[in-house]
Amino acid sequence: VQLQASGGGLVQAGGSLRLSCAASGRTFSSYAMGWFRQAPGKEREFVAAIEWSGSITYYADFVKGRFTISRDNAKNTVYLQMSSLKHEDTAVYYCAADPGVVKGLDKLNWDYWGQGTLVTVSS
Repeated sequence: VQLQASGGGLVQAGGSLRLSCAASGRTFSSYAMGWFRQAPGKEREFVAAIEWSGSITYYADFVKGRFTISRDNAKNTVYLQMSSLKHEDTAVYYCAADPGVVKGLDKLNWDYWGQGTLVTVSS
């Protein structure tokens, strides 16, 4: 599966942004999908994930209540709605995919990666 992330940009602290990740292939609905981020000089870290059905979601503690992951299997797209953005949310955001169920929240558990989209939050 090939992934194409989009929707990044510059936003003020407290603002909102929605990221999208379009996937190629006819088996999108059988993949777990996730979002990770990597700030300059830091390791890539887990942000959110969603099971193939969309009924189960996972979030990093630092985004709970602010970010929402969702998916539209008919459009082969996963979304990350980000609200109440903080300066420390500034990073390149990557979408990831893995066949079947979510096997773990560590980046090593995910097989496929998009190219990343930059989110910059001004303080």
